[in-house]
Amino acid sequence: MTSKETRKRFLDFFVDKGHKIVSSAPMVIKDDPTLMFTNAGMNQFKEFFLGNSIAKNTRVVDTQKCLRVSGKHNDLEEVGKDTYHHTMFEMLGNWSFGDYFKAEAIKWSWELLTEVFKIDKDSLYVSVFEGSDDDGLSLDKEAFDLWKAIVPEDRIIMGNKKDNFWEMGDQGPCGPCSEIHVDIRSAEEKAKVLGASLVNADHPQVVEIWNLVFMQYNRKADGSLESLPAKHVDTGMGFERLCMVLQGVQSNYDTDVFKPIIREIETITNHKYGKNEETDIAIRVIADHIRAVSFSIADGQLPSNTGAGYVIRRILRRAIRYGFTFLDTKGPFIYRLVNVLTDSMGEAFPELKDQKQLIENVIKEEEHSFLNTLEQGLVLLDQVIANTKDKKVDGRKAFELYDTYGFPIDLTALILSEKGYSLDEAGFNEAMQEQKNRSKSASEVAKEDWVVLSKDLEQEFVGYDTLEADVRLVKYRKVTSKKQGEQFQLVFNLTPFYAEGGGQVGDKGYLEEPNGDVIYIIDTNKENNEIVHFTKSLPKNLNERLKAVVDKKQRQRTEANHTATHLLHQALREILGTHVEQKGSAVHSKYLRFDFSHFSKLTSDELREVENFVNARIDGQLPFEERRNVPMKEAMESGAMALFGEKYGDTVRTVKFGQSIELCGGTHVKNTADIWHFKIKSEGAVAAGIRRIEAITSDAVKDFYTENHQMLTEIKDLLNNAQDPVKSVASLQEENSRLKKEVEQLLKDKAKNLKGELKNELQEVNGVQFLAKKVDLDAAGIKDLSFEMGSNMENLFLLFGTEQSGKALLSCYISKNLVAEKELNAGTIVRELGKFIQGGGGGQPFFATAGGKNPAGIEEALSQAKTYIS
Repeated sequence: MTSKETRKRFLDFFVDKGHKIVSSAPMVIKDDPTLMFTNAGMNQFKEFFLGNSIAKNTRVVDTQKCLRVSGKHNDLEEVGKDTYHHTMFEMLGNWSFGDYFKAEAIKWSWELLTEVFKIDKDSLYVSVFEGSDDDGLSLDKEAFDLWKAIVPEDRIIMGNKKDNFWEMGDQGPCGPCSEIHVDIRSAEEKAKVLGASLVNADHPQVVEIWNLVFMQYNRKADGSLESLPAKHVDTGMGFERLCMVLQGVQSNYDTDVFKPIIREIETITNHKYGKNEETDIAIRVIADHIRAVSFSIADGQLPSNTGAGYVIRRILRRAIRYGFTFLDTKGPFIYRLVNVLTDSMGEAFPELKDQKQLIENVIKEEEHSFLNTLEQGLVLLDQVIANTKDKKVDGRKAFELYDTYGFPIDLTALILSEKGYSLDEAGFNEAMQEQKNRSKSASEVAKEDWVVLSKDLEQEFVGYDTLEADVRLVKYRKVTSKKQGEQFQLVFNLTPFYAEGGGQVGDKGYLEEPNGDVIYIIDTNKENNEIVHFTKSLPKNLNERLKAVVDKKQRQRTEANHTATHLLHQALREILGTHVEQKGSAVHSKYLRFDFSHFSKLTSDELREVENFVNARIDGQLPFEERRNVPMKEAMESGAMALFGEKYGDTVRTVKFGQSIELCGGTHVKNTADIWHFKIKSEGAVAAGIRRIEAITSDAVKDFYTENHQMLTEIKDLLNNAQDPVKSVASLQEENSRLKKEVEQLLKDKAKNLKGELKNELQEVNGVQFLAKKVDLDAAGIKDLSFEMGSNMENLFLLFGTEQSGKALLSCYISKNLVAEKELNAGTIVRELGKFIQGGGGGQPFFATAGGKNPAGIEEALSQAKTYIS
């Protein structure tokens, strides 16, 4: 059975059982502060499990793209080393929100596996929760009895809390689960070792295939459990593992999910899969990681140095490094796999087809960049080895290579081993743990339980129509973090405060108590479909009505910037072409940032056209036209633009200004005239094929022109009130350029004159022509002088010191024959002598420099130079 047929049969089976098929949520999560990526099928349904919303459909089925590479669910380092872990994977799931429970879930899972998919019953084992003394929970007898009616008792395994009790996090909905495991070993192996003994033992052919989670408890902040008001079913079946079973192979990578990618890797790298373990691991790593990276980019997350972008960069770099080390790939090649991935998965996930060119370009640029980093890292590693006195390299030095330069630690260990060195692993692990502790400490948040004052599932947002409202507190909790200190999160029955989302920042403002006291709201976020307001204190009387007031000025500025992003999007598509798509935005009260797909830098004329286009619509005084609760299909037929990587519901809100119409939940001006003016401040590249514009509107533009006018006035004053300051500055630049050339020539002449004098000052020390001297030259002059002297002399050791603008500089030159014969290293020497000038430096073994802030130490450094050749 092909993977496409498997996916279809799963969905069809549950449709026949009254389930509605729902689309996969984006793998990259944008508006959930608790998660970077969708790591389980239940993520998009959290609000139903928490009771914050009532599900429109109580039975649903889906296939969800997931990513597990960070936090609690972290499989990254296992990927490739075995045949069943993945970073990106599909999770097939059927869900009940307060509808059916254990009986139906267990019965249907067995029916699907054994009757529809025809899996041999004798190869299946099931597990049930054995109970937990810590939580005061006994055996899940209901699940045990249900399974006992279906399978022999010797195929039911007792599972502990780690394996058979599923929790959303440290707090929140949780419950016992039943796992279904499959044994795909040969008959001979099964006869030797009972499959039951291999369940949950990390055996590659005895694996969990389906997890049936029965959510019936809520974990509180103190660790105790309470029953949920409604019981839910949350199941997850690994699609790749299911395909392995149904296609009769022993590895996920031998299925048609991965085989086309592996064949392409074999063709490109000229390495065969199945011949060598190291090669096989590398090919599996690359085959897995290309999926994770491609789907992330398609969902709008580009590789970067922070947050979710850093995770994606890490995955891609791991793939590049495995190719570099084990498949001899010294140039970009992973981007070439996007084509075959799109062919095999584009039908189920059309975003791959739509974003194919962008995915290829981004991956190719990242490959170029990291391969350059690897080359630099090899040079730096050589220097570390050269400075290692024994045969063990300091683990903290290796960590610096890893942390600062991105040089992989296992590649460091491999190279050291080849050169006869070992790695101080304890030192590396210690440095790594210190960094993790710092990071964890900075980001750790302690959350108390919600204190619920009243049950109100509406929690209505009224901020489109008013900036003030009388509200009642529904619930609150205290949160504590190192960064923000102690804060409170408040949820009201209704609110005029816009919660951060869609790129727009959350509103700020205040609460007014009946006695006139004010509590400031410092931020507003959305979590699990609830609008959460952040304050530093609580109202004195929690049950009284409060007046919630949004900061009007900040909201107006933010609305102007948000509306301008819509007009900017329209302008870019009109001027550059319809290939332009929004790839991200940030809308603040002071500025806006807009990322979009385009493959070249915008010219000055294009930027001017874009500005003029937007300002023409501002001058045109276009009214705000809004439609709420529009069926998605109707909105799309009306011409509204949807954004890739966004999750939309059955009904949406459309925002229209003239010919610009988009699906958007943000707040906007009532008329484009309210924006006043639009000004682009910068345009540049974010990644291959992605450009970024930063711009300002309204008050910020007024401030911008005021500051620029003031600056121009000051420049004219400096130019003696020149009538044409541009012409005056150009004249000064020409004069400066001419004078610089004259100075450079004078310094070169000075160095040539010095050359003859200094030759006479050379001393012979142990066969080395030695000179250590302070000279009156800049860094370039000293370098020219050193190389001039070294061009026709051997056995030369020079150390020059100079003072420039109150700073000290040391330069060391050593003839290459001395570097080889006497194992001298200029980089090492200047680093050590740099301590005398309170600085440091480095360079190549034959020429290196050090800078410092203590010129008084130059003489001491020069006096110590001779010790290196004595």
